[in-house]
Amino acid sequence: MAPILSVTSEQLNLWLLGFFWPFVRILALLASAPLFGESVVPRNVKVAMAVLLSLVIVPTLAPMPSTPLMSAGGFWILVQQILIGAAMGFAMRMVFAAVQATGDYVGLQMGLSFATFFDPSSGGNTMVLARLLNVLVMLLFLAVDGHLILIRTLAESFVTLPISDAPLSKGGWAQLVAAGGNVVADGLMLALPLVACLLSLNLAMGILNRVSPQFSIFSVGFPITLLAGIGMLQLLMPYLGPFMLPRFSAGFELIGRFLQALR
Repeated sequence: MAPILSVTSEQLNLWLLGFFWPFVRILALLASAPLFGESVVPRNVKVAMAVLLSLVIVPTLAPMPSTPLMSAGGFWILVQQILIGAAMGFAMRMVFAAVQATGDYVGLQMGLSFATFFDPSSGGNTMVLARLLNVLVMLLFLAVDGHLILIRTLAESFVTLPISDAPLSKGGWAQLVAAGGNVVADGLMLALPLVACLLSLNLAMGILNRVSPQFSIFSVGFPITLLAGIGMLQLLMPYLGPFMLPRFSAGFELIGRFLQALR
């Protein structure tokens, strides 16, 4: 008679923990990362993607800590994995936040501050121009296989920072805070040509209005500013890719430094 396969509760608990801890980190990244974490992606799709990636990644990982799930140590590991995954996704989202800042700067100069709509991904009103640039950068991110590089970085994070109950160093969080300043700097750098051009145009129309008071600046200024902004955007589009590719690389490098600093 063939032996009956028997599984003890301890073995079942180890198998469950070996799958659960990586699943939490993966799901936290998918919920916070750009493209994967957009609100238009259903939650069940995000969970299914996390389960699929866990099934692929877990067999390649080292043994997990045997800390019971329903314990103080298990809760601490759970919190750690959520923070690590969410921080990795947030590091890449800062790259896209710089583009949205560019859209806000340029939209204000073009007089499109009223052209806003509710953006479910940010939970508030967003300028149309900022949303347009964000969509273009997402398509560029897909074109250069950024989503695949992000998944590879996620898989490598379990080697760089294995799952354990050891405390995390505060140096990694400091690096994320320091990198937040690049959002404003990169957004201004990308928007600088358009802002300078539109500012010069507004200055010229202001001088013209002082020289010729009968010139109706309010009826002519807005169409001219809008057309000039659209023309400058058309000139800017070929340079959007060369500008963003180093930022994508910097985002992935930030994730690597962040994980190294947490050890």
